[in-house]
Amino acid sequence: MGILNRIFKIGQAETNSALDKIEDPIKMTEQGIKDLKKDLDKSLQAMAEIKALEIRSRGEMNTAKVRAADYEKKAMLLLQKGQNSELDATEADRLASEALIKQQENNETMQRAKKEVDKLEGNIANLDSAVKKIRSSISSWENELRTLKARAKVSSATKKINKQMANIDSSSTVSMLERMKDKIAEDEALAESYGEIANESKSIDDELDNALASDPKTQATESLANLKAKMGM
Repeated sequence: MGILNRIFKIGQAETNSALDKIEDPIKMTEQGIKDLKKDLDKSLQAMAEIKALEIRSRGEMNTAKVRAADYEKKAMLLLQKGQNSELDATEADRLASEALIKQQENNETMQRAKKEVDKLEGNIANLDSAVKKIRSSISSWENELRTLKARAKVSSATKKINKQMANIDSSSTVSMLERMKDKIAEDEALAESYGEIANESKSIDDELDNALASDPKTQATESLANLKAKMGM
């Protein structure tokens, strides 16, 4: 199977660069599995056909064996009849000879069928071995396919990340970060400056009002005096 040799070579590749230079390993493995499954179907069909022939030949062998034994038994009975004068001795010998001829013919048929059965059994054993090997190969390459797909995903993701990283200019990135830090420091200083200006910009009216603000205790004393005067106390 040429496709298997090609897939085997793919399995020997160790680096992504090597894999990129040859045919798509995933597609090749998938095609190899398809071919193996076709071979499996053909082997199973052939084995079924050969088993059918083996069953037929075995049936022919068993039938010939039974018939040979039956003709031998008939020949013995004929000879006994001739010996017991139940049948003319000459006729008994003639018929017994015919029965033995039939026995020989069936023995030959049995032997021929037996050789055919032995041959077919050998073919079946070889096909069964091939079927097991193909099934094992299919299982092995299906596992290999899962591994290749996983490797392909990892390789693709890694290549994408590395490509993105390769396109990043480290010097421009550092420069950009420095400019961002300067801008943030400038904004922070400006905010602090505005805060100080706001504190210094209180109006004189605010200061006067704060200075002349009535003491709550004084207001309470005045309120109490007003209430007593109202009550005539």
